[in-house]
Amino acid sequence: MASNRLSEDLEYILVQTRDLWDDMRGGRLFVTGGTGFFGTWLLESFCRANSEFGLGASATVLTRNPEAFVAKAPHLAADPACRFHVGDVRSFGFPAGEFTHVIHAATAASATLNEQSPLVMLDTIIEGTRRTLDFAVEAGAGKFLLTSSGAVYGPQPPDLTHIPETYQGGPDTMSPGSAYGEGKRVAELLCAIYHRQHGIQTKIARCFAFVGPHLPLDKHFAIGNFIRDRLRGEPLRIQGDGTPYRSYLYAADLTVWLWTILFRGPACTPFNVGSEDAHTIREIAEAVTAALGPAQPVAVSRAAPEGGPRQRYVPSTEAARALLGLRPGVLLPDAIRKTAAWHEEEM
Repeated sequence: MASNRLSEDLEYILVQTRDLWDDMRGGRLFVTGGTGFFGTWLLESFCRANSEFGLGASATVLTRNPEAFVAKAPHLAADPACRFHVGDVRSFGFPAGEFTHVIHAATAASATLNEQSPLVMLDTIIEGTRRTLDFAVEAGAGKFLLTSSGAVYGPQPPDLTHIPETYQGGPDTMSPGSAYGEGKRVAELLCAIYHRQHGIQTKIARCFAFVGPHLPLDKHFAIGNFIRDRLRGEPLRIQGDGTPYRSYLYAADLTVWLWTILFRGPACTPFNVGSEDAHTIREIAEAVTAALGPAQPVAVSRAAPEGGPRQRYVPSTEAARALLGLRPGVLLPDAIRKTAAWHEEEM
């Protein structure tokens, strides 16, 4: 069973998406990246909706390591609606039969992999997306969701407080560090080509930054690092100057948005997925100490240059609001407390 804290979030998700699930009734879902942060939330909510609404649906999860999935989420592995399909996203053999929906959530947003092995990152995104699209066409899937990234925009201009889907910038093609962002751009282009050539309804979710249960606390996500240090009773230290702006959407809201985009979003219409509530990294650290207490000073490694531009990674979500009626429901202090409480429970 999911933890009690996660059960509250799953009930929240089902309340927000109650009118959407008939789209999945009797359906077959195929998911790549099912063991990651996004995939775990999608499968948790799918299994809960399938049971509560009597959908009679099933989910097939592509994984290279079923044993790791069983260890991470034994209740999902034991759910009769879930089954494994072993393979690499770039070369997996196609499972038999027709599928109604495909979610391509593979490819971790790994700063280490992007820095050390950019070709592996690029190949995994592009080859994996094309392989999954080919499968969706062969399986007769009507709807396909790609979890893309705000990295497709490249560096956000400092005078653009919230970046919209219409922004035409891009990553620096002369920088190997752009492999992740460029890979996602090509993945989106593949979705547009397959929509035109095969008629599959490809949906695009450009995901930004998130917080919530299942978020790794030992990766490059600043808010996760802060929560980890606070749970250990350690002082919070910022390696940079603390001035870049970020915003964080809670995982339960993320899940609502992804299901809504899959079921209701227009094909080939990218939607930014994230929060518009921008804070500097230092303010995020201070919010963690305020939420988890007792409040402590935050150490910053270096002073910000006088009058210099401030880096931003903050989306405009006007399209999601206007076309799909999506809005965040969980405020940042509550998101921090819920994330920390879940990690404490899992320790």
